[in-house]
Amino acid sequence: MKHLVLIVTFTAILLNVQAQKNQPKKPNLVIIHTDEHNLRTLGCYRSTMNDEQAFMWGENTIVETPNLDQLAAQGTLCENWYATSPVCTPSRASMMSGLYPIATGSHQNDRPLHDNIVTFAQILKDNGYATSYVGKWHLDGDAKPGFTPDRQFGFSDNRYMFNRGHWKALADDGEGPRIDQKVVKPHKAIFEVDKVNEENFTTDFHVDRTIDIIKRDKHKPFAVMVSIPDPHGPNEVRAPYDTMYDQMHFEDPRTMHPDRKNSPKWLKYDKNMKLNQAQMADYYGMTKCIDDNVGKIMKLLKKEGLDDNTIVVFTSDHGDLMGEHGRHNKGLPYEMSARVAFLLKYPNKVMAGKHIQKAYTMADFAPTILGLMDVDHSSHSFHGEDSSKDFTNKDKLIKDDRIVYMTNAYGRWVAAVNNRYKLVLSPTDSPWLFDLQKNPDETINFYNDPAYKKVAKQLSNELYRQMEEFNEPLLKEGPIVKK
Repeated sequence: MKHLVLIVTFTAILLNVQAQKNQPKKPNLVIIHTDEHNLRTLGCYRSTMNDEQAFMWGENTIVETPNLDQLAAQGTLCENWYATSPVCTPSRASMMSGLYPIATGSHQNDRPLHDNIVTFAQILKDNGYATSYVGKWHLDGDAKPGFTPDRQFGFSDNRYMFNRGHWKALADDGEGPRIDQKVVKPHKAIFEVDKVNEENFTTDFHVDRTIDIIKRDKHKPFAVMVSIPDPHGPNEVRAPYDTMYDQMHFEDPRTMHPDRKNSPKWLKYDKNMKLNQAQMADYYGMTKCIDDNVGKIMKLLKKEGLDDNTIVVFTSDHGDLMGEHGRHNKGLPYEMSARVAFLLKYPNKVMAGKHIQKAYTMADFAPTILGLMDVDHSSHSFHGEDSSKDFTNKDKLIKDDRIVYMTNAYGRWVAAVNNRYKLVLSPTDSPWLFDLQKNPDETINFYNDPAYKKVAKQLSNELYRQMEEFNEPLLKEGPIVKK
């Protein structure tokens, strides 16, 4: 009888081990996130544009991005991914939570996330993942730099998380990260290019820490996000990237000097705008450094045998106008401010070379990535949709006229956009309707054109529906459109 019990027990153990072996392995997740990144600096996105759009600063002014281009070729490129609000904090809040910014507490810069926000990282952690965050966070209030915030929001390892700032050199002496620059006054540090190298330059520093985390956690399901503060200003980069593009001459964008009478009133442009050649060259240098570091991560995943079962995402919080429409930086509904790169590679489930022409916002990220990872999120309420099937289906090109909603608490505008049209409403101006196919420069208002009446009505109706659903603050002030 004893022998029979032992045999039964041993058989049960073997069956259990075999069952575990037969279970599909949980996919890993690596998110590479940049700050204030213009799409035109990425070769894979330039390839989706005509020459006039791809070479906005002149025919020969390009930065090669072979690693990001390869990531796009081996996975999916989304042509119409938008920030929910094209400002750092609210965009990041939506990405983490799957909610529109007003619901997170972080609808403006430097406003902390509500304590009760459940992030995709928390859901992954609850499902057995080792979760880590490296780099700029910008969701813990006004702390600067604010290393290793107490509130972790599901990221078990946040040693190298810092709240905000764009420090160009970091170090870790065993007691945690610190700024490795001469700080001359609060929140201001001097950049000395001869004292910054591939070990302490912030982009390299963060990617090296990310690589260490991947090596440490490679034998279990892991999710790591590295949020690189570049190419956000100050436009400074280490050698050899600091001189790599000095020979280029950057031309003024066609829209740099808009006609005030024929421009939206919410566009407060600089009539004296000029391109700074050195800063443009350094922006390219920062982008090139980012691309090289993406290559380091991809090489490691392949070397460790993690490539096929790891989802790699590359995206940004918002864009940078870089002189278009007489503006630098972000905060406006124009494409190069609000639209961001979104590349996703997952060899086990997502075909190579896929393009999606469908509008998404950062609110879609959390439910979509959890859906793609087969992680149950049915008990969580998201504003965004789970679009994971768009990535896993067998169509190499997806075209969908879904309409999404964007907002900006500073600029006092709201917008509805799909893969061709964009409607912008504001209490400071009459409606503006852009046809992104006919007028990608976004200089013509088609709203009063009879041929666009149906499109304008469709976008307006859907915009108001979503504003009501997601509690848009401007609705409380009465009519949004100036009459």
